Amino acid sequence: MTKLTLGSHPYMLGFEQLERMLERSAKSGNEGYPPFNIEQTSESSYRITLAVAGFSEQDLSITVEDRQLVIRGRQSDEADTRIYLHRGIAARQFQRSFVLADGVEVGEAIMENGLLHVDLTRAEPETVVQRIKINKG
Repeated sequence: MTKLTLGSHPYMLGFEQLERMLERSAKSGNEGYPPFNIEQTSESSYRITLAVAGFSEQDLSITVEDRQLVIRGRQSDEADTRIYLHRGIAARQFQRSFVLADGVEVGEAIMENGLLHVDLTRAEPETVVQRIKINKG
C-alpha cells in the first residue's frame, strides 16, 4: 500500500512546502524546557509566553528563519566562585521553534517578571478571484 501524503495527493497541488514544515516541526525535538503558553489575544493575534526565569534580555535571541520563529536562550558563563549545595533553578541553554503560517508576522517582544512575551499578528487573507481566458489552439 502506498503512503498518501499532502504532496502526492492528486487534488492537493503545491503543498510540498507545508509537508516539509510539518516534518521539520515534528523533528524539532522540543523538550519541555522552557515551559510556554500560546494564547489567542484577538481574532487575528496570538501571544507566545515562555517562562525564562534567570535569563536577561541579553541572554535571549529571537529570530525568524524560513517562516520559523526561533527563540534561543544562553546564559553568560560567569566565572563565579559560588558553591551550590542544591541547584534547582535551570540554567541550561534552550531553543524553541514555532512554525509560522503565511501572513503571520512577529510583533514586539516584552520581558516581565521572568516571562518572555512574543506577540504575533495574522494579516487577513484577501479573497482573490481570477478569471482565466481560454485561447483557441
